[in-house]
Amino acid sequence: MLMRLLIPRRSQSLPSGLPLGIGALALALFTGDVIAQTGEQSDEAVITEVIVIGTPGGAGVDRQDASFAVTTIQLEDIERLAPRSTAELMESIPGVWVESSGGIAGANIGVRGLPSGSDAPFVTLAINGSPLYGTEMLSFFEQSAIFRIDETIASVEGLRGGPNAVFGKGEPGLTVNFNLLEGSEETEGRVKYSTSDYDLQRLDARLSGPLGEDFFYMIGGYIQSSPGIRDAQFSAEEGSQFTINLTKYFDSGKVNVFTRITDDHGQWILPMALNSGNDLGTFAQLGNATRFREIQIDSSGQTEIFDFGRGRGWDGNVTGGSFEFDVGGGFTFRDRFTYMEGDADTYGFVPAGGAVPASALSAVIGGPVTTVSGRTLGANDFVQTYGHWVVQKDLKALINDVSINKNFADTHDVTFGYYRATWSSDDFWTIGNSIPVHNRRNGEPLAPTITPADIAAAGGEAGDPFGLRSAGDARAEALYLADSWQITDAWRLDLGVRREELTLDYVLDTGPGFADGTVDSTTHLEGSETAYTAAVNYDFTDTLGVFVRYTEGFLFPHFDDIREDQNTVDEVKQLEAGVKFAGDLFSLYATAFFNENDAFSSTVGGVLPPTAFTTEALGIELDGAFTWDEFTLSFIATLQDTEITDSTELTDVGNQVLRQPEWQFRLSPSYTFETLNFDLTFYAAASFISDRWGDNANTVRLDSYEKIDLGVTARFGDGLFLQVHGDNITDSDGITEGDPRNPAAPNGRPIFGRSVMFSLGYDF
Repeated sequence: MLMRLLIPRRSQSLPSGLPLGIGALALALFTGDVIAQTGEQSDEAVITEVIVIGTPGGAGVDRQDASFAVTTIQLEDIERLAPRSTAELMESIPGVWVESSGGIAGANIGVRGLPSGSDAPFVTLAINGSPLYGTEMLSFFEQSAIFRIDETIASVEGLRGGPNAVFGKGEPGLTVNFNLLEGSEETEGRVKYSTSDYDLQRLDARLSGPLGEDFFYMIGGYIQSSPGIRDAQFSAEEGSQFTINLTKYFDSGKVNVFTRITDDHGQWILPMALNSGNDLGTFAQLGNATRFREIQIDSSGQTEIFDFGRGRGWDGNVTGGSFEFDVGGGFTFRDRFTYMEGDADTYGFVPAGGAVPASALSAVIGGPVTTVSGRTLGANDFVQTYGHWVVQKDLKALINDVSINKNFADTHDVTFGYYRATWSSDDFWTIGNSIPVHNRRNGEPLAPTITPADIAAAGGEAGDPFGLRSAGDARAEALYLADSWQITDAWRLDLGVRREELTLDYVLDTGPGFADGTVDSTTHLEGSETAYTAAVNYDFTDTLGVFVRYTEGFLFPHFDDIREDQNTVDEVKQLEAGVKFAGDLFSLYATAFFNENDAFSSTVGGVLPPTAFTTEALGIELDGAFTWDEFTLSFIATLQDTEITDSTELTDVGNQVLRQPEWQFRLSPSYTFETLNFDLTFYAAASFISDRWGDNANTVRLDSYEKIDLGVTARFGDGLFLQVHGDNITDSDGITEGDPRNPAAPNGRPIFGRSVMFSLGYDF
């Protein structure tokens, strides 16, 4: 867990054997020498950020001592970012490219130029240091889809590369850890109401305090409803969440348990026609006329009516906790666990091919083009094939990470750990289900006599049906060993090795739009791999340090890889060198990186055939801030050069990796006016994104764009606060992706148009 504590520099001993974060907090509870960050500070106080991810067993390390690239996002940063989705929050992590334009769920996330076709193949999410799921992603599932930001989050850690490959789930790309707020001796709470110019109605609440001696609670959650910026004529974004977090401190350690129950979904935003004159910031093809659809679901002819207003979301729970104890003899025992289960379903209205003029369709059918309601379209109207896609995923996972730590003579900090994860996914798909529609906002289907084949004959596409039922179960077991060797006061050597075994079983039944009742394949896989990492860290002073790290990690195949006959292990090699400086006025964390991957495979939704390719990327990440009195300027930047070094598509070799920009910058200034009655903070964020290629063939260019946000927050002495946040105030039409299923189609997925949100809250 990341904690921001102000610890006096004078010498104080921590309770023996406790990890850094627990020891510091225990010191606060038992001696009162830790000063709250918002309280009165001594001249000698310094801010310490304790990072959990990237450390063996979640032991924790001061950010300034970390020999890896990690970004922290604090509670006030989250408030100013006002993210509409979990993926959108990750835009504040350098080295990460986020396409959050798909709605509250359904993002595409790239890391350091590592390849991806869709979703997030190199991203793992964790809560309180424990992973949410056993593998990074599946088709139609990336982990940000099952996590929601609310007022119960204390801070966020985003670690790229480095020791990720050895500890935790063994993620070679990006691990994002969300730390829940904990209760304290004081009973505290917050109530906040939010609304917007697109009729958002949201209520957040949180309460925390003591339950007994050294026993604390935090409960909180939200309810919300909204038609969305892309109004689908109904409440397309609805949800609720409830979280409880319990913490008990003992003389020798700490126990924490939590549960988080979520039922939240939103319209899945797909690429749209860029040539039909629709408003790219607010257009939604889905509407009341296309919300419900009766679809055949099996070979016997049985049908079911599906509600596509459900969009994409999560209806499930995540429960977990941790135990950390000094067990005597200088040994510390740690255990972190997570259990999750629920439904991560997708109901999408998906374009097939491009939009074509109604005049072209009229020439094909030899008469006027009409809709189901009898409306006759004009020659300059557009029509397009869309498909009702249903993907139902029943997910479960149980994850446990247990370790024992021993410090030898204050020079060797050694940890031995055992990680075990079991997970499953039971799937039902019926995708395709094409119908011709009037390509206008909330457009209705065309007359039943007009078929997708007619649209294809007019220059569009008909769409292909595909369906399946599948069940997959997997188990991963890993042993890891780590040693942090403090050679001198300035020099430290960090070493880690992981040996992991995977057992996977998968059964698949496919068919033309629905499973046909005949099993296509059963698969049993077993394999083992080794990951390791080594870093040298040198501290010039307490505020300036450098590190160099080399890591070799891997990705095991997941269930959909098996379906696509891509059973290879993807090995990822990374070299990093970083500078860490944290001064009174200026801080900068800069990391140069080089990575290679040797066996990545990519497909999209079971539609395009898989392509296997290898890549390499060279880049630099910047994460810094400048503070002068009440003015702060934070900035992040990523510059990278990516290349496809080998591919089953030989013409792709030498090209850039699809969709990831060569450079991106984000500047975030803020200024606070302090008065006798209230504090007024003005803030802004300006993001600048370079050109990208929409495909590995580098034939579809996605133009550069910028996005500007503005906001103001007023805080009053009695606990009342107000916030007005304007997102994309210039109404930029930046395109995050083309059409991944048909790169030649003139389709793209733009960012959301201009919106304004207003919040009123009370802290007590």
